[in-house]
Amino acid sequence: MTNVDNTDRRILLSLVEEPRASNAGIAEKLGLARNTVQSRVAALEQNEVLRNYDRRLHAASIGYPLTVFMATHVDQPHVNAVVEALAAIPEVVQAHGLSGQADILLRLVCKDTDDLYRVNQAVLATEGVIRTETWLSMGELIPFRLSPLLQRDQEAGKQR
Repeated sequence: MTNVDNTDRRILLSLVEEPRASNAGIAEKLGLARNTVQSRVAALEQNEVLRNYDRRLHAASIGYPLTVFMATHVDQPHVNAVVEALAAIPEVVQAHGLSGQADILLRLVCKDTDDLYRVNQAVLATEGVIRTETWLSMGELIPFRLSPLLQRDQEAGKQR
């Protein structure tokens, strides 16, 4: 993973504010050379600091209003095969390996509870999955964000 500096942070914050901004527009706004912004953005993409645009899509707007978190308990020798099989289920939008009682935390999106039942059955049918526990999201209280960290770290960098 690449560390970002204050110039990168400024560029990233500018992209958060205006995701469709051109490199030339960012350069003008920040007082940087266009080539500097272009090479920095390319490096941020190459090093996966800037990731895909799926996070910007709103699942409910594309027909999947139900967000579900599913703790998945797995027979340890099958973890890699389970992850591969779960990645093939389109409703699984994110998975995290965990320490603690559960092994994998899934984030799912579903059309409704019948759809959730179908997806849960698919997860449970995966060889190596022992059991699941499911929680329905009642609403997103704090949307995914990193800009407060970028802003804080940028300020701390200025004080050094």
